[in-house]
Amino acid sequence: MKILVPVKRVVDANVKVRVKADGSAVELANVKMAMNPFDEIAVEEAIRLKEAGKAEEIIVVSIGPQQAQETLRTALAMGADRAILVKTDEQTEPLGVAKVLKGVVDAEQPGLVILGKQAIDDDSNQTGQMLAALLGWAQGTFASKVVIDGDKAKVTREVDGGLQTVELKMPVIVTADLRLNQPRYASLPNIMKAKKKQLDEKSPADYGADVKPRLKVIKTEEPSGRKAGVKVKSVAELVDKLKNEAGVL
Repeated sequence: MKILVPVKRVVDANVKVRVKADGSAVELANVKMAMNPFDEIAVEEAIRLKEAGKAEEIIVVSIGPQQAQETLRTALAMGADRAILVKTDEQTEPLGVAKVLKGVVDAEQPGLVILGKQAIDDDSNQTGQMLAALLGWAQGTFASKVVIDGDKAKVTREVDGGLQTVELKMPVIVTADLRLNQPRYASLPNIMKAKKKQLDEKSPADYGADVKPRLKVIKTEEPSGRKAGVKVKSVAELVDKLKNEAGVL
């Protein structure tokens, strides 16, 4: 079985994001970029499944600019077998990404697609679900545990009421949640080996997909600063402030 793992290049989770002076977008110049943390968890889970003998090959794919090669090399250093960069300088949106991934799935024929539940830049949480709809595959979202048994996948999902376990017939789409695993660090020897692994460059047109954005960003602004709290002497004073000052009652 092949496992396909889509990964996204985003601003490093430890970097404080700043808005451009003109309010047009987030400032990305000279900002440290990294693999989306949820996608990193997905790569780790794919590697563990391969180590358990459930898969023969792990393919990572990224849709983005030339610099996304760095993200793919990181995944290769972790243990993926080969990578595909679908090169585009367009600002990608979930539907466009899902259409490209459908083309990749049609070409590669994986038995499992596992990706992060969301990207930390746009927080859309849509790509996995859209891909499942386009392919007509079963989906297990917000996964905290994945067990492959023959042609069935048991996925434990994190839901509002606790945990839910579903049994899905493969092929299947799985989106990874934080508690699925703890990603490994790439060792120096593996980083060196990753430079020799196969990395193919494609374009969205190679997969018959259009990634032109359908949304237009009107304005980007930072949230207002948090106001200092105040102490009240009684419940009555608290209710009065909530009603007459905060306007929430």
